[in-house]
Amino acid sequence: MAGGGVAVKDDLTWAEVFDLGQKYLKIPVALLLVEAFYWFLTQPVNTLAPIQISEAWLWHNLSEIIWGSGTSELLYHNGFLTKLEFTDAVFPGQFSVLSLYVSDECAGIHEMIFISTLILLTDGVPQRLRIKSALVMCGIVYVLNIVRLLTLYPLAINACTGNPNDPSCLTDMWTFHTAVYQWAFLVVLLLMWLGWFKWVNAGKAIQRAAEAEKQSWSFAIRKEWSRIHLALIFISAILIAGAAANIMLDPVAIDAKADVDACDYYQLITADCGNSQQAWDNAISESWSLASIGLVTIAATTMTIKHPPKSEEE
Repeated sequence: MAGGGVAVKDDLTWAEVFDLGQKYLKIPVALLLVEAFYWFLTQPVNTLAPIQISEAWLWHNLSEIIWGSGTSELLYHNGFLTKLEFTDAVFPGQFSVLSLYVSDECAGIHEMIFISTLILLTDGVPQRLRIKSALVMCGIVYVLNIVRLLTLYPLAINACTGNPNDPSCLTDMWTFHTAVYQWAFLVVLLLMWLGWFKWVNAGKAIQRAAEAEKQSWSFAIRKEWSRIHLALIFISAILIAGAAANIMLDPVAIDAKADVDACDYYQLITADCGNSQQAWDNAISESWSLASIGLVTIAATTMTIKHPPKSEEE
C-alpha cells in the first residue's frame, strides 16, 4: 500500500473462515440435525403417546370446566386416550359430532426442541441458566399448546352457529389450526428466544457467571479432523440416507403407509389394516435404528470435550 500507510489484510485464511462458520452456523446446522431427528422420531404412530395423553386429558377437562359439562368426551384413538369428541346440534354430520385428537406431531414437542436448541446453543450464558431456561420455555410451550387446542371448539361453535350442519362451517377452525401449526408458533418461539436473549444479557452478575464458567469443561466443535473422523461421517451419512430410502422408496413400505392412512381416515379396524400397520411399523423401526446410529455417530464425531486451561499453579 503506497504512502507508507498501514497494510490492511483483505483476505481471510481458510482457518479464519472455518472459525467464523463454526461461530455463526452452528445454530442453523444444529436445527437441521434436530429437524432430521424429530422427523424420524415422529414417523411411528403415537411415538409421544404419554405427552399426547396428558394433553388430551387436560384439553378434555379444561373444556368441561370452561365450556360446560358434557361439552367433550375423551375416547381412544389408535389404542390411546388421545381423541376428543365435541357434540353440538350445529356441527355437521349425522351425529353432530366434531372429532379431534392430539397426534404426535401436534403435541408441541417439535416446538420444545426448537426453542431448547436455540437457548442451549446461545454463547455467553452460563450453562445452568441455559438448562433452566430451556426447561421453563418447554413448560411455556406446553401451556401455549393447550391454549391453542382450547380455542378450536369456540371457533367451530361460532362459525357453525351462523351456518349449521354445513361442513364448510369448520373451515375457519382448520384455517386457524393450519396457520398456527405452519408459521405462527414459529414466530412466537423466535420472539420468546429474543426476549430471553435480551434478559440474560442485561445483568452484570450473569456476565460474571459466564466468565467463571469458561474455566469449566465444555463441548466444542472438532477443529482437527483425521481420515477416521471423515470416514465415520461418510458412513453415518450412508446410514441416514439408507434409513430415509427404506421408508420413502421401498414399495412395500409405501403401500403399507397408504393402507394405514386409508384405514385411519375411514376409522377401519380389519385384519388387513392390522397387517399394514405392522409392516409400516417394522419399516419405521428399521429406519429409526439406522438413523439413530448415524445421528449419534455424527454427533460423537463432530463434538469434542474442551478442557479448561490449566492454571499456573498446576
